[in-house]
Amino acid sequence: MEAYLLDWANLLLRWLHVITAIAWIGSSFYFVFLDNNLQKPTSPDLLEKGVDGAMWAVHGGGFYNPQKYMVAPKKIHTKLHWFYWESYSTWLSGFALFTVLYLWNAGTFLIDKSLMDWAPSTAGFAAVGFLVAFWLIYDTICRLFGFKKNGELIVASLMIVVVAFAAWAANQLFAGRAAFLLVGAMIATAMSANVFFWIIPGQRKVVAAMTSGEKYDAAALAIHGKRGKQRSVHNTYFTLPVIFAMLSNHYSFLYTHEHRWVLLFVMMFAGALIRQFFVQRHGYHLGRAKNPLPFAVVGVLLLIGVIVALKPAPQPPTAASQAPVSFAQVQTVLAQRCTMCHGEAAQMKGIRFDQIESIKVHAQGIYQQVAVTRQMPLNNATQITEDERQLIKRWFEGGAPLQ
Repeated sequence: MEAYLLDWANLLLRWLHVITAIAWIGSSFYFVFLDNNLQKPTSPDLLEKGVDGAMWAVHGGGFYNPQKYMVAPKKIHTKLHWFYWESYSTWLSGFALFTVLYLWNAGTFLIDKSLMDWAPSTAGFAAVGFLVAFWLIYDTICRLFGFKKNGELIVASLMIVVVAFAAWAANQLFAGRAAFLLVGAMIATAMSANVFFWIIPGQRKVVAAMTSGEKYDAAALAIHGKRGKQRSVHNTYFTLPVIFAMLSNHYSFLYTHEHRWVLLFVMMFAGALIRQFFVQRHGYHLGRAKNPLPFAVVGVLLLIGVIVALKPAPQPPTAASQAPVSFAQVQTVLAQRCTMCHGEAAQMKGIRFDQIESIKVHAQGIYQQVAVTRQMPLNNATQITEDERQLIKRWFEGGAPLQ
């Protein structure tokens, strides 16, 4: 019953996490779009109100006229909407999902004993420590260098090194699938922490000052807007790397590769470059930025390079590889590699491979999980061999005979 309830918690939390992530990333992308498309108004009434940028847009049968005020408008006439629950909900649902799937089952999902044979509780604390440590390092770098000369270049360079090291370290300590997700989660944690510790508190100080009725120093308040803008821009560059890390843990050909940390870093770096292209392309059309196409080109070339590098070498057919596979051979593999989790004692997911009828019902699933996606056995805890995977593949493709 516990496993059944955990499966439902996994499904519902994953659903919630995806929904809130769409809302958060969507709003982030929209405001980056606005920043790159708003134009300095020429209308005297807008200039008098302190409007720094404006544009017209049409959507869903209506016309919209967003306007941006630097520091703060003189007066807010309607309800002020705050964009923060999208971020908080995404992180909270994501951490809850991480807890249910990885921390609760650390011995199964988080630990690869061939890398690090440690207690589940220790591995769990180390995983949470990754999230905290990355935020502290990133935040310290931003504080020290963010507003210095060439500060953004320094921050970007240092963070590239930090992320590369984190990708390497995670893949030395944790199971590959967990390591990929953990690297994405640590960056996502920094994104949400940016909102919680800097962006929203700074905005609240600005709003409190302008609604107090007292005279305030606009220049002093401007630092909050500047810092909030800095962290918001960082968040938009983090989005594509985070999404890749979250999705990639479903593809075992990546997280089981010998150089998986390099693959993870290169793919995330390519995502950041491609995001840079999308951030700058509107500004380029308006004459505000240099041609961003080189970023997209380099990003795509990195993706192609990884695809080519991972291309499997052709295997010449042999007599053994073409021989028909008997059910007895498959039963032997399942008994050695699978029944400890899918047998009479465990019956994970309600599936048993010590019964012929159950194997018949789940033949396609066995083929997909073992030979196609290669996600099972999980973390290859039972050390299934490549020959055994190919044997199951040939058995299923040969009609999955039961005798």
